[in-house]
Order: sequence, then C-alpha cells, then structure tokens
Amino acid sequence: MAEYITNNEQLVDINNNVIFTDTVVSGCCNIIHRAGSGIITLRGVTGQSCTRFKVTFSGNVALPSTSTAATDPISLAIAIDGEPILSTTMISTPGAVSLYNNVSTSTYIDVPNCCCATIAVENTSSQSINIKNANIIISRD
Repeated sequence: MAEYITNNEQLVDINNNVIFTDTVVSGCCNIIHRAGSGIITLRGVTGQSCTRFKVTFSGNVALPSTSTAATDPISLAIAIDGEPILSTTMISTPGAVSLYNNVSTSTYIDVPNCCCATIAVENTSSQSINIKNANIIISRD
C-alpha cells in the first residue's frame, strides 16, 4: 500500500496532473512515486498473469479566484498512461470562485505481469482549477 498527499492549494491547468508532494506511506517496489510529481508507476510483478491495484483519490476542488466562469462544472479523473478513465470522472459545480467542494473516486487497475502502467489524477475540465488536501491511496489486491 502507498499513500501520497498534498495539503497546500495548487493550481492545476487543463489536462495537467495533480502533484503529490508528500509521502504518508511509502510504496513497495510495485508502487513508485517521485515526490513533487503527479505520476505514479504501478509494476506488474507477480507469478500470476496480472497484478491488481485499487486506486482511491479524494480532494477538495474549486475554481481559482481569477476564473470568470463560476457556474461551469469542473472535473478530474484518474488516468492510465495519460488517458482518463471515464468511469472515475469526478464532477463539481461550484456556486462561486474559491468555493471548495469535495470529490472522490476509486477504481481497480490490472497491470499485466512484467509490465508497468502510469497513473495520475488529471484535470479534465475546460478551465484551470484549484485543488487542496489531495490524497491518493494505492493498494495491491
């Protein structure tokens, strides 16, 4: 199991990833992350055909104070190798700028034996967003 967080507010531009700055629980050799990066590598190291990981994300999202579209929905999703998983899309429609709402999602990811997959939490909105108290937990099932 591994857990990565960032508590400080960060601006995440369109199609960019949430950055995780702190390690709460270090991953094993199957879960690799470099502090200050938004990408986490999952390795399929097993005697079976694949390794299954459960990925859970939660965080507080808002429109930045510079935003002009205060009623447009904002969204994030877990992405595998740069492609968002649509079933993990988290949508929030803030009533005003700098008004935070909590979003969360969870999914299972199978990584074939001797292969790797990169995961990230991507801003899939049509505008930049603020995120605060971002938390991602990855466990090997």
